[in-house]
Formats: sequence, C-alpha cells, structure tokens
Amino acid sequence: MESAMIKLDGVHVALASDAGLVHILKGIDLEVASGESVAVAGPSGSGKSTLLMVIAGLEAASEGRVSVAGHDLGRLGEDALALFRREHIGIVFQSFHLIPTMTALDNVAVPLELAGVDGAARRARDELASVGLAERITHYPGQLSGGEQQRVALARALAPHPGVVLADEPTGNLDAGTGAEVIDIMFRLQRERGTTLILVTHDSALARRTNRTVRVADGRIGEDLTGVAPAAALS
Repeated sequence: MESAMIKLDGVHVALASDAGLVHILKGIDLEVASGESVAVAGPSGSGKSTLLMVIAGLEAASEGRVSVAGHDLGRLGEDALALFRREHIGIVFQSFHLIPTMTALDNVAVPLELAGVDGAARRARDELASVGLAERITHYPGQLSGGEQQRVALARALAPHPGVVLADEPTGNLDAGTGAEVIDIMFRLQRERGTTLILVTHDSALARRTNRTVRVADGRIGEDLTGVAPAAALS
C-alpha cells in the first residue's frame, strides 16, 4: 500500500493475569494509507480496543512491529511516545473524558497550552466553532448535552492537528440522532483535513461510511471488506 500512515507487522499482545498469560492480539498485519478511513468491527473481547491502543502507543506490542507516521513505536521510550502521541494522535472515547470543572474552551485549550502550542485559546475557539459549539465555549460539561460533550471531545482530539484520529465507539453513549450529528462532523473534518481515521464500531451504517472495514475475531484480522460493511461483519 502506498503512503502507509499505519503499518502493523505480525503484532502480538500478551498480558499477564492471575490465570496466566492472556493473548489478546495474535499476529495482526494491517496497513492503512494516509487519509484513509477504516472501521474495525468484531465481537466484544475480540481485541478491537487493544488494537487502537497499540496504534496510539498506549499498549506495547509483545512481538512484531508497529509503525505510525514514520515512527517505529517499539524503538521509542515513554517520553518519546508521549511526544509522538501529542504530535500525531487524536483519540475520541465512548465516554467523553472531559474535566468537569473546566469549561468547554479550557477542556480544549489546556492540553494545547501544556504542549506549548502558541495561541492555544484561539485555536481551541476555532476548533469548537468547527464542531458547532461557538456559542457554548464558556459552558461546563454538566451544562452540555451528551452530543455536545462528545463534540467538545472531538474538538480536543483534533485541536493539535494530528495525522491520525482513533475513535473507540464514539457514538456508544449517544442516541441515534445525536450520534449521527457527531459522526457527520467527524467525517466532514476528516475529509477536509486529510486525517487518517480508525473507527471501532458495532454500527453497520456507520462502518459503511468508511473506506473499508476490517473484522477482528479472537485477536486476529479475519476479513478486510473494502467499501462494504454488511451487518454480518459487525456482529
């Protein structure tokens, strides 16, 4: 694949537990082109979220090679991984993970300030406007609807201008209509900015909006469905 933004070669993840070593990922091979959108589907416990965490450098591969944005993550120490995430990765979780004592503006601006970004407050305002929240920047999370909170979380993920956005069931805590609004914004901004998007979802309609769907089952990629995501692939 040309211009691969993400490349995983023979990636295994095994974690210690009281019952012994648990193998979560078992020889994952995956390439994602720059600017591509990919849905990751599969049953609960199949390794989908762990796959996202490996790409983000939040979970180390036990075996194999993980390359993202030209960085071999296995060669990076903790400080270098933190810098890599700050510069290249945006993450949107199912639970919004906003700081309740901060306004929408501060939830987006403070991470930028900590990263030393010039004009952090101005950029945060621009990002909140891009997700339709220009009039809500002084509101606290408790004063916002679930959809508005997820839009703040999306603005926070996009504000550092990452090359890769990882979204783990981003509509899981939203009703269908609100979730559709959030996803419309996510895909619009992904197209406008040429961001690479990896999206974990059980929603077949949502998966069909991506360039392709990969199915994870028992820690392995079993199918790669380009341009189509039938319901059977998302169970």
